[in-house]
Amino acid sequence: MLIFRKPIEGVERPQMPADVVIVGGGPAGMACALRLSQLIDQHNAANPDSQLSKENIYVLEKAREIGQHCLSGALLDPRSMRELLPGFEKEAPLDAEVAKESVWLLTRKGQHKFPIVPPPLRDHGNYVISINKFVKWLGQKVEEAGITVFTGFAGSELLWADASRDVETARMAGVLTDDKGVDKEGQPKGNFEAGYELRAKVTVLAEGTRGNLAKELIERLGLEDPDHAQTYGLGIKELWEIPAGRVAKGEVIYTLGYPLTSREYGGAWVYGITETLVSVGYVTGLDYEDPRTDPHHVFQSFKEHRFARRILEGGKMIRYGAKSLPYGGWLTMPRIYGNGWMMLGDSASFLNSQRLKGIHLAIKSGMLAAEAAFDALLSGDSSADTLSEYKAAVDGSWIREELWPVRNFHQGFEHGLLEGMVKAGIQQVMRGGNLGPDAKNRAGYTRMERVDAVGPADENRAQMIGNAKGDGKLTFDRLTDVFHSGTRHDEDQPVHLVVADLNICSERCTKEFGNPCQYFCPAAVYEMVETGQGGASGSGKELRINFTNCVHCKTCDIMDPYQIITWVPPEGGGGPNYDGM
Repeated sequence: MLIFRKPIEGVERPQMPADVVIVGGGPAGMACALRLSQLIDQHNAANPDSQLSKENIYVLEKAREIGQHCLSGALLDPRSMRELLPGFEKEAPLDAEVAKESVWLLTRKGQHKFPIVPPPLRDHGNYVISINKFVKWLGQKVEEAGITVFTGFAGSELLWADASRDVETARMAGVLTDDKGVDKEGQPKGNFEAGYELRAKVTVLAEGTRGNLAKELIERLGLEDPDHAQTYGLGIKELWEIPAGRVAKGEVIYTLGYPLTSREYGGAWVYGITETLVSVGYVTGLDYEDPRTDPHHVFQSFKEHRFARRILEGGKMIRYGAKSLPYGGWLTMPRIYGNGWMMLGDSASFLNSQRLKGIHLAIKSGMLAAEAAFDALLSGDSSADTLSEYKAAVDGSWIREELWPVRNFHQGFEHGLLEGMVKAGIQQVMRGGNLGPDAKNRAGYTRMERVDAVGPADENRAQMIGNAKGDGKLTFDRLTDVFHSGTRHDEDQPVHLVVADLNICSERCTKEFGNPCQYFCPAAVYEMVETGQGGASGSGKELRINFTNCVHCKTCDIMDPYQIITWVPPEGGGGPNYDGM
């Protein structure tokens, strides 16, 4: 019997009072903490008789080290950082300033360069960075400013002051951190340590895409508009050492088209970090129709195209990672504030899918949330009335100026690449509008068709369905890539991927969707194994969950067609090690 990770019942848990708890130590959470520290310092300098303390402000980060779970392409638009830390360029770990861009359309055997780079993809003035190194640097700034960062602590549950499920009356009371030292049977080990109840005046959720606490909050209070469900993409990245002269330092290359067909959404990037080091990856929209679509295979197929082969062949892959990202934009943004809480960054849909950028938006959202939290501490009022300042500030900032004109962008690709490009052109002229009302959209997993409807694979789809074998030089299988992600979990702990009904996997999903978890997971977590017994369905297979492979991308939580998989944090400290990514 599988035991899934959940807090042990009947255990006395220590309580810690907090003014502000920020869950998630990525760019949004760190920017929030740093800006809050700045505001407190400014207040204390101007009001010697009315001091505010930083002692009860905490950042929770589930990784063993700051930045260890952070992954992005990554390009940084410096706009928000120049507001947060003027002159940051002098000391931040910036690899290269973008000096050259190009965009290409790939076909099976060809490549066609766009005559001009579309304005949203013009990146001069932006920086190629390692988000891992950048967030480590931000974390140092936060700790130097006097804010406590708890690494290796995951937020496992939200704490509530009451049982209300009405967004106007429900009050969040803080966060419960994960229990440590629990064995795979769900029993305390000799090193057991109960999680803490962090009782906070203000709780800030900055967990990244599809955070478990943000998901709990959205579902509990009904924060998502059903006509504008969030949609996602899965980005898969490798870091490569290549011979000099192929990609310049600061060069940015985008592609669309092959290996995807005209019915799917996605594309590749190549960023020149140095003359011999590149970031290369592929984002596949998680709203495809064929349940056999394999984003990992798509990326490996891209590398086999002559365009990518020319760049990578003879080089060496040194790191791997995968991360989901929110594509829906402004229209899919849930309510981002309430009584005692705010939501930031990717958790709250702050990403521009047209520009393929979200770091600067995450940082700005953190800064604006910090200003609302500061006012709450100053007034002693953390109600929704006070924290609504955050949403008002977002609406009045350049975040809205950037996201409103692209509010229909991803939705425009619902019926394929060509129609999407036409709609994108219309939206460019109409400041984001359609020839009609704003687009509605449904969750990406609902677009998945049954296996009997998609038919057998043809040569146009062979490069994107099924599992890639890999040649070990240019292309790789999942397990080889996962090894290069540095992922590590204690095997003697409960499974952190909660499947509500395993019978659905073997009795329904096998016949209806062909168990797509085997394909959409980029880390070989899900495996259908023979049992030797036919069972009621006659499949003779059951689901094996190799949870120690998990790179925390949340794709399973997003794309499962029955929505019976829930990703919850493993014991704090477990997961990938995206050093230098």
